[in-house]
Amino acid sequence: MDERARLLEIIRKRSYEEREVTLASGRKSTFYIDGKQTTLDAEGAYLVGKIFYGMIKGKAEAVGGPTLGADPIVTAVAMTSYQEGQPIAAFIIRREPKGHGKGLWIEGDKAVKKGTRVAIIEDVVTTGGSLLKAIRVAEDHGLEVVQALALVDREEGGKEHLAEQGYTLEAVFTRGEIVGK
Repeated sequence: MDERARLLEIIRKRSYEEREVTLASGRKSTFYIDGKQTTLDAEGAYLVGKIFYGMIKGKAEAVGGPTLGADPIVTAVAMTSYQEGQPIAAFIIRREPKGHGKGLWIEGDKAVKKGTRVAIIEDVVTTGGSLLKAIRVAEDHGLEVVQALALVDREEGGKEHLAEQGYTLEAVFTRGEIVGK
């Protein structure tokens, strides 16, 4: 079985649930995709790192995204890139600036100087709001956002919203692929 097919199996088993839930966007849904259940699984993290590294390789010098969904993904990508002999730096974007110390929006800021080409990743995209906010923070810090990526696109307008803002969302999977429709 190829890596993408195996990752899809893990997502279906660990991350997909049919139940009533309120999403981060405030919307109600009859299903939930908890990407962290897959990205925090040892095999899932390994596969996510390999697949995203393949999507980013040669395009971005660093990878980051909004905490908490992107945290395990960017770590997996950084580890994979190191193992492949082409290290890609990782960084995390906070929901708000740190309230003490240096007051940072971006953790891992020393690895991403102004002009660094970056990929911004989210685990699951619904409306695209969290990903777009992370993109704006990265750009405000002088980073050049060259990719917007997600593990899963719920196919609820996020891709279109990002496109309206000038960004192309690349998702490893769509909701349709996960539920088999």
